[in-house]
Amino acid sequence: MAFDSLTEKLNSIFGKLSGKGKLTESDVKTAMREVKMALLEADVNFKVVRQFVNSVQERAVGEEVMNGLNPAQMVIKIVNEEMTSLMGSETTELTLQPGKQMTVVMMVGLQGAGKTTTAAKLAGKFKQKGKKPLLVALDIYRPAAIKQLQVNGEKQGVEVFTMGDKHKPADIAKAAIEHAAKNKENLVLLDTAGRLQIDEAMMQELEDIKRSVEVHQTILVVDAMTGQEAVNVAKTFDEKVGVDGVILSKMDGDTRGGAALSIKAVTGKPILYVGMGEKLSDLEQFYPDRMAGRILGMGDVLTLIDKAQQTLDKQDEQESRDMVAHMKKGKFDFNDYLNSLKQMRKMGGLASILGMMPGLGVSKDQLENAIDEKQLKRTEAIVLSMTPEERMNPKILTPQRKYRIAKGSGNDISEVNRFIKQFNQMSKMMKQAGGAGKKGKRRRNSNPFGGMGGFGGMGGFGGRGGFPF
Repeated sequence: MAFDSLTEKLNSIFGKLSGKGKLTESDVKTAMREVKMALLEADVNFKVVRQFVNSVQERAVGEEVMNGLNPAQMVIKIVNEEMTSLMGSETTELTLQPGKQMTVVMMVGLQGAGKTTTAAKLAGKFKQKGKKPLLVALDIYRPAAIKQLQVNGEKQGVEVFTMGDKHKPADIAKAAIEHAAKNKENLVLLDTAGRLQIDEAMMQELEDIKRSVEVHQTILVVDAMTGQEAVNVAKTFDEKVGVDGVILSKMDGDTRGGAALSIKAVTGKPILYVGMGEKLSDLEQFYPDRMAGRILGMGDVLTLIDKAQQTLDKQDEQESRDMVAHMKKGKFDFNDYLNSLKQMRKMGGLASILGMMPGLGVSKDQLENAIDEKQLKRTEAIVLSMTPEERMNPKILTPQRKYRIAKGSGNDISEVNRFIKQFNQMSKMMKQAGGAGKKGKRRRNSNPFGGMGGFGGMGGFGGRGGFPF
């Protein structure tokens, strides 16, 4: 995620505080100086940094904190609260017209910010919520812009309205609204043209569109990788055409992420969503409190649950329940293994899932180094080279069968033996855990993700060479 470097630095700073039984005013001031440097290096606006550090320091240098039972934790709590406040405190939704009335949303931003892809992501998200969206291609300048929107619209199952590149965008927008009204489409997303930089022609075009049709929401898409420049872009767009909210794209990239901590404080405009990947499903609602938790290394289980509910279908839920039942009985087989891999990939991969788990204290790079995706693919190939009977009953895997599986999967026989041995060991552990649970009557569901449509046997998260659960 964009804040990996900042998270590492903040964890280091607060780790030093935690090592002290009692904090002095000097300790707090030293820590705040380090926090200030970490935020500036993350490309957070310097005025925002100054205000943030002063607010935290003022609250932290108090009798209640200094003489508290766990002063370091209280300082972290204050940092968390102030960081949440900085990003908006409350979650802001995209404002839609009530009932079945049509809502017109104009997507604006510079070229390359990911506006066209984000428009399609939004369309898909609101289609899932019961809306009937229409994507409108108004970028008549960028080569293949219309085609890109059509391809993405088709993937989302959303209609795309286009009149080619020979008409004025304002005229296309007007015709699109009439088309939407006839077809009872109640969410119109206008994908406007961007430029490499803000210029008068672009702003004039946006104003012309706003004059030709009633725009209910103007949403600015900015590239999180541009840092403080994203804040300047947001200010200019708001001054010129008016902006109701911001979507940060490319938040999954290797960037410092200062834009997320600066935009609301500098412009007063809320962040509505963040783009967390290239897939059309990778658009997350922006929750300031959850983002603050991620930045401070506290994880984000609530977003993980939301993601599971949105991503995993009824078949996945049934498969998950079957896996839990198998685990309890010690009958976890290779079909369950394949299902767990499939569900993890739907959720963005094991590194993505672990990155949202609290208390791990590791960065995205550390996770990716610990988890060998190529090894997971090799073990998947091993399972796919088995017959249906072998997947259901690992006990019948004789040396001859293993040699056939090794040859079919392109692996060495030693790799196959190692994987099957690990699998059998894990199955035994699951059986023992299931037996202990019955005797002690501790809990009904041994799946740590059971309540969210879960991941079968992911309780033990293996590393390199390894086993994904």
